[in-house]
Amino acid sequence: MSLTAGIVGLPNVGKSTLFNAITKAGAEMANYPFATIDPNVGMVEVPDKRLDRIQELIPAKKVVPTTFEFTDIAGIVKGASKGEGLGNKFLENIRQVDAIVHVVRAFDDDNITTVTGKVDPIDDIETINLELGIADLDAVNKRLGKVQRAAKGSDKEAKAELAVLNKIKPVLEAGGSVRSIAFDEDEQKIVKGLFLLTSKPVLYVANIAEEDMADPEHSKYFPAIKEYAEKEGAQAIGVAAAPEEEIAQLDDDEKKEFLEAEGVEEPGLNRLIRASYKLLGLQTFFTAGGKETRAWTFKKGTKAPQAAGIIHSDFERGFIRAEIMAFEDLDKYETPAAVKDAGKLRLEGKDYVMQDGDIVEFRFNV
Repeated sequence: MSLTAGIVGLPNVGKSTLFNAITKAGAEMANYPFATIDPNVGMVEVPDKRLDRIQELIPAKKVVPTTFEFTDIAGIVKGASKGEGLGNKFLENIRQVDAIVHVVRAFDDDNITTVTGKVDPIDDIETINLELGIADLDAVNKRLGKVQRAAKGSDKEAKAELAVLNKIKPVLEAGGSVRSIAFDEDEQKIVKGLFLLTSKPVLYVANIAEEDMADPEHSKYFPAIKEYAEKEGAQAIGVAAAPEEEIAQLDDDEKKEFLEAEGVEEPGLNRLIRASYKLLGLQTFFTAGGKETRAWTFKKGTKAPQAAGIIHSDFERGFIRAEIMAFEDLDKYETPAAVKDAGKLRLEGKDYVMQDGDIVEFRFNV
C-alpha cells in the first residue's frame, strides 16, 4: 500500500516539527524559510487500540501495527505557481502525494518568524490554495489546447475529457477547488488522470499553542480554521507540534505523566495519524493469533481476494474463502468459539467487500 499524505504549508508554520513528531525521522528544522528542500518521507505506525484488545483475547507471540507514509514538503510562498520561492518543483512534489495535510500556524511567538509578518491562518490557507488553484488552472488550459483538437474528430475519450475540463475550468477561475466539484464515476477516472493539486482530499492541521492542547477550541485561531474547513467539506484538527515532538521522544511512563499534566487523554498525533489514514480512504483488517497478531491496510472497497493478496500474492491467486468475524463481536463475546456459537463467524467468498475491523483467516490453495 504505497499511498502517502503530503504535509504542506507556508514556511515556518511547523511542518517539519510535526513531521519529526509523527515519524521520529529527524527532518531538519531551522528558523528560516526553505529549511526543507527535498521532501522527507517517513513511515508511521497507525495507533489502534483494537490491536491491544485482540492480543488480550487471542494472544500471539508479537503484535504488528499497520503503517503508511507521510511526506514533508518544502514551504510554499505566494507566487510559487510563477516560480517564486522554490517554485514549481515543490508543486510537483505535492502532485505526487495522494492527500494533503495542510498545516497552518495558530500560535503566537515573537521568536519564530513568519513570511507574512503576522499570524493569520485563514490568509495563509488562502495563499496556499490560491497557488495550487493557479497551478491547476495553468495545467487545465494547457491540456485543453491538446484535447480540443482531438475532440473535433470522432475521439470519444477526448470528447469526454473535454467535457470534464470545461467543467473544471470555471470553478478554478472563480477560486474554487476541483475536490468541490461533483463528478460521476467515469468523470472521476478522468480527473484522477489529470493529477490536479486541488483534486486531492485535504486535512487542515492547526499548529496550536501548548496551553491549548487539552482543548483546541480555546485557541483564538482554531475556530476560524475549523469553520473554513467545514465550508469546503474538509476536517480540521488542532495539534501542538513542538510539545508533540517532545512527547514522541518519551518512554511510555513519561509520556503518560506528560499527557496527564496537560490534561490530555492521548497524543494529538494519534488523532492526526488516524485522520490522515481515513483521508487516504484507508481501512484496517486484522489477522490474529499464533506467531503474530497484525493489522493490515486496505483501500476502502477492496474485495476479499485482493485483501488476501496484501498478505501474499499466493493468497489471492489461490483464494477459496475468508473466515471473518467483526472486531466488535470478538470484543463482545471474548473468544472465537463464543463468536462462532453466537452465529457471528462468517464464511465469505470472492465478492465480499472487506470492512474496517474485520478479523480474517484466509483459506487458499495454490
